[in-house]
Amino acid sequence: MLKKFLTLLKPVLKAVLLASLLLTLSLGHAGDALAARSGGRIGGGSFRVPTRTYSAPRGGGMRSPGVGGGIGFPFLLPFFGFGGGFGGLFTLLIVISLANFLINTIRNGGLGDGEGSASALPKVSVAKVQVGLLANARELQLELNQIAMTANTDTATGRAKVLQETTLALLRHPHYWVYGATEAQERLPLEQAEGRFNQLALGERSKFTAETLTNVDNQLQQSKLRDRLEGVIPTEDALMQSEPGEYIVVTILAGVEGSLKLPAVNGTDDLRQALSTIGGVGGDRLLAFEVLWTPQATDDTLTTDDILAAYPNLKLV
Repeated sequence: MLKKFLTLLKPVLKAVLLASLLLTLSLGHAGDALAARSGGRIGGGSFRVPTRTYSAPRGGGMRSPGVGGGIGFPFLLPFFGFGGGFGGLFTLLIVISLANFLINTIRNGGLGDGEGSASALPKVSVAKVQVGLLANARELQLELNQIAMTANTDTATGRAKVLQETTLALLRHPHYWVYGATEAQERLPLEQAEGRFNQLALGERSKFTAETLTNVDNQLQQSKLRDRLEGVIPTEDALMQSEPGEYIVVTILAGVEGSLKLPAVNGTDDLRQALSTIGGVGGDRLLAFEVLWTPQATDDTLTTDDILAAYPNLKLV
């Protein structure tokens, strides 16, 4: 009897499991649809610094190094042909002279802890400035799109120009600022700074479902979001007529040679100072940078719930 009951129950259990699986998959896709978010990205540079070459010291010609007051080969010449113990003394002086020669060569050649050593590599600061704006700042999206389309991120001058233009675009719209945050780690070893920069960049990029407009290392690309957001550069009319979201979030990352101090954001004055500081970094100090913003596509939105979930570090300004 029990065996018959289990036999009849088995198809029912299979049907229930199948229905549960389909429901889970559909909910998962629905969640993906709700979480779909477009992003723009501009970046370039690397954490490599120019190698420094050694220049030989200038002097009045080669001279034999000596011990103390300059014992060298000229000092040895008078000993030729003197005494039965001459051979041992001559050998000793030869050894002393060669030792002095090697020591002075190493010292004058800059080996050890000089400029060419690993300890002489520059220290690097890694900084992040993040701004959350009301989505009414449509002209800001247009400016960022235009910067991405025209930026030259292949040269130090071009990268510094992008950084300056981005911060200027944000500084021109303080009436739209809602949130802000900064983060900076100063004077890190080069490899550690590169790792931290990459970590921050990947963290921000992972918040996008798709990067719909990118210009990284002077490679311009456009793509689709959920096979329907075309990723084309919107016109001003298209932006003004499209349904607005609630917010736009812009993130600026920079790897800078030397020290870079950013204030903690507790108000608009702090945010203004942070933007001015990071935007003022020159091309001679800027090793690498990234500018990321969301949403980028015209029919994409960023809600309050998105802000709370993806950007918990942002503070009201």
